Amino acid sequence: MYPKLIFMDLEGTLLQKTIHLDDGKVAPSAWTLLAEHLGPDCLKEEQATKDRWLQGGYRSYIDWMRDTIKIHQRYGLTLDVFQEVIDSVQEMLGARDTVRSFHEHGAITAIISGGFKALADRVQRSFQIQHALSACEYFFHPKTGRLEHWNLLPSDYGGKVHFIRALRSEYGIAKKECVFIGDAQNDVHVVKEVGLSIAFNAQPALRDVCTIMVDQEPGNEDFTEVAAYVEYLEGKSGKRC
Repeated sequence: MYPKLIFMDLEGTLLQKTIHLDDGKVAPSAWTLLAEHLGPDCLKEEQATKDRWLQGGYRSYIDWMRDTIKIHQRYGLTLDVFQEVIDSVQEMLGARDTVRSFHEHGAITAIISGGFKALADRVQRSFQIQHALSACEYFFHPKTGRLEHWNLLPSDYGGKVHFIRALRSEYGIAKKECVFIGDAQNDVHVVKEVGLSIAFNAQPALRDVCTIMVDQEPGNEDFTEVAAYVEYLEGKSGKRC
C-alpha cells in the first residue's frame, strides 16, 4: 500500500547538512550557519544555547528561538547575510526526483521544520510540496536591512506532532497511511504518529525508534534510497539499509 501522506524534515533530509558544524548534540541547521557567518563569538554564543536546551534550560522551543534571535540581532544580522545563508544551503542529492515520485503515486507531501520559513518556502515552491510548517520568519528593516521583527511558531519537537495530527484530520487519513522521514533527535516524538518512519542518516536517538534506518557514508548521501521503502506501511520491526 502506498502512503497517502508523507511528512519530511527539511535540513538534513531534503537539504544537505552543514557537516562541519555537527557537534553531535543538536543537528546542524541554518540557525548555526547564520551564527558562523556573523563571527566566532556569535557562533560560540549560539552553540551555548544548544547546551542550555539539552539541559532543560528553556521552557519551550519558542523560548530557545527567542534567545538565539537576540544573539543574531546583537551581532548585526542583515537581510544580505540572511539571504546569502539561505541561498547557500544545497538540496540533498535525489530529493527533488524522489518527491516527484511521491506525487506521481498520488501522495500528499508536507515539510515540517524547526528552521526558517524562507528556507522552507524555497524548497516548497521548487519541489511543489503541498504543505509546509516552519518555526521562524524574519522581517528586516526596509532601509537599514537589519533584523527588526520575527514570527515564531512551535513547529519543532512536540509541535511537529500537533501539525501531523491536524493535517491527518483535515484529510481524514489514518495514521497507518502516513510516513515520516527525518534525521534528528527532535523528530523522535513524531514516530508514533505515522505508520512508517524512516531515519535518514539520522542521529542515534531517532534511529533507535524508527521503522527503517537508511545509513549512508557522509558526503555520499542520496535521498532516492528512501523511495524503495515508503510503500511498506505494515512493517513495525526495525530494518537497517
